[in-house]
Amino acid sequence: MEIRSVVFHRAAYDPKDFPQDKRPQFAIIGRSNVGKSSLINTILNRKGIARVSQTPGKTQAIQFYLINDKFYIVDLPGYGYAKVSKQTSASWGALARSYFESAEDLKLTFLLLDARRVPSDHDLDMRDWMDEANVAWQAVLTKVDKLSNNEVASSIRAIGETLGRETQAFIRFSKVTREGVDRLWRPIDAELQKTHT
Repeated sequence: MEIRSVVFHRAAYDPKDFPQDKRPQFAIIGRSNVGKSSLINTILNRKGIARVSQTPGKTQAIQFYLINDKFYIVDLPGYGYAKVSKQTSASWGALARSYFESAEDLKLTFLLLDARRVPSDHDLDMRDWMDEANVAWQAVLTKVDKLSNNEVASSIRAIGETLGRETQAFIRFSKVTREGVDRLWRPIDAELQKTHT
């Protein structure tokens, strides 16, 4: 994928703010502090397009980035951070749920999971939401550079068992080594080719 242009399109705090222009959308979601902003900056090859917050849980809106004037990368709010109030957490959850239930142009969601941890209840809730809304999703394991190859293999097995998902399709990602960047783009490229045929 050649990234020719990246434009911050809008921050949606309400379903009425979601783009309605029929461009394909590819969403990225994960618990707070899983490395979502770092992944977006890395795959788009832009240092600061998505702000890396020192305060997990700070992103409160759904952020839409328009790529090459053709499709959106969609950054959904992080979930599961303990210092966020239950009311705020619930409002984010409602926004994310409304997005999944109404985004007709959503082609694929990347569910980010920390390679060092077994999926949390919040991760499993997100999996269930996406399954209920018939959203196609792909697991991405972040921070794999912090583990040895043996540890990554063991972690992948444990995560696959917890998610009830085949592990062959899991994408291993590291912002440090850029492992996984090409693999992340492959399903996006495949969907975009379908759209243009």
